[in-house]
Amino acid sequence: MASLNVGNLGEYLREQRRNAQLSLRQLADAAGVSNPYLSQIERGLRKPSAEVLQQVARALRISAETLYVRAGILDAERDRDEVEARAVILADPTLNERQKQVLLQIYESFRKENGFGAGETAPQDGDAGAGPGDTGDPSDTAVRHTRTPGGSAAGPRRTTG
Repeated sequence: MASLNVGNLGEYLREQRRNAQLSLRQLADAAGVSNPYLSQIERGLRKPSAEVLQQVARALRISAETLYVRAGILDAERDRDEVEARAVILADPTLNERQKQVLLQIYESFRKENGFGAGETAPQDGDAGAGPGDTGDPSDTAVRHTRTPGGSAAGPRRTTG
């Protein structure tokens, strides 16, 4: 029988469940899946659907995208940095839920400002033009990134108004 290659997902789920101090039964109830099915996922015997992963992620209060990558639903190379950054923010026990959501919104706004969005690739060298949604109006963004004459980033600067 061919390996399902979901052992990494199962180990990760078990670790997240234990970090959340939930029993297998408690997580299964919270996610709306059966206890035996969740046990099989954790042991790497079953490959769950994206919907089941989303339910489990919601119950664990972690990123569904991270679970999708670990399950092989999303390409692991595409947006790996974004998925990992989101996972770190969501897993931080020192932040409350509101703080996590605000950080994620700020992170996404910076990515968009720098020309990265969902499913987009890095801009090529020489693409020093305005980013998506950049109207040139200084009041549309609180933090702007300046560029040196060669096109490299010089860092953020605060704008007014």
